[in-house]
Amino acid sequence: MTIGNYQHEFHGLPVFDFPGARADSDADTAAPAELPDAEAVAWRISAPTYSEPGDELWEPQFERFLKTVDAARVRALVVGGWDEAYETSSAPVVAALIAARDRLTDLRAVFLGDMTGEDCEISWIVQSDVTPLLAAYPALREFGVRGGTELAFPSIRHDRLETLVVETGGLPAEVVRGIVGSELPALERLELWLGTDEYGGDSTTEDLAPLLAGTGFPALRRLGLCNSVIQDQVAAAVAGAPVVARIERLDLSMGVLTDEGAAALLGGQPLTHLTHLDLSHHYLSAAMSERVRAALAPHGVTVVLDDPEQAEDDGDGEVYRYVAVAE
Repeated sequence: MTIGNYQHEFHGLPVFDFPGARADSDADTAAPAELPDAEAVAWRISAPTYSEPGDELWEPQFERFLKTVDAARVRALVVGGWDEAYETSSAPVVAALIAARDRLTDLRAVFLGDMTGEDCEISWIVQSDVTPLLAAYPALREFGVRGGTELAFPSIRHDRLETLVVETGGLPAEVVRGIVGSELPALERLELWLGTDEYGGDSTTEDLAPLLAGTGFPALRRLGLCNSVIQDQVAAAVAGAPVVARIERLDLSMGVLTDEGAAALLGGQPLTHLTHLDLSHHYLSAAMSERVRAALAPHGVTVVLDDPEQAEDDGDGEVYRYVAVAE
């Protein structure tokens, strides 16, 4: 499965597509369309990933955006596509955002790479080191990024970041280690799409150890370890992880969770304190699904077991299970 829809809401705000320049007009002098208040929406700035002559590229569109809206009142930005995102990294986009920090003085949320599969498959999106962007905006509360190719996230400190979401078809172990080794004292929600080794997702549960130990991220209440080809191992590690005692919402969805992983999860520490457990897109038997519900639902835990999948047998004894989003 690929990502088929753009974000409709971000940072609690409706997403509004900033209009592209008309091909028959001067982008600097064309009268802007009627626009919402600067602070009322999350502004999506996007250019064609497969550009043609006359198309407005991302950087000129962003500069026109800064001249058109009251940049000092913009609260949230969603970066969509940029030209040849399958070959060109996000580094110029990151640099442009950093250069605008003295104009985007109230910016609180950024999502980098809001593209569908038609724009650029998730594992084709070429990212870059995104931590300078976080350093440039010390008041940022929410940051999301899509695409793991060339993504870098060396350990940093950020005092106000509350939400961090990293969506990939394969999250490199080095990036995982950088994230879980960061100092993020305000972080309340962390969601990592670990993916598959076919697309660079080579992390193991050992890479997650500092996170699972609960020694970092003291404010963490929502944890997602999703879309993983090693979901059974992740579930087993989570079962005994000290951090889970203070988690309210646990997300192990989108991966290849089987009865083995679910049994390990139920056999570990009590999960009855959770308000929400998401195991959707799973490979559980009907009996195990019922066992999970019976163990948790009576305690008020909302258990999500949507999208049950069936393993594929090639006839030669090889069984295949797939994460929800890979290529």
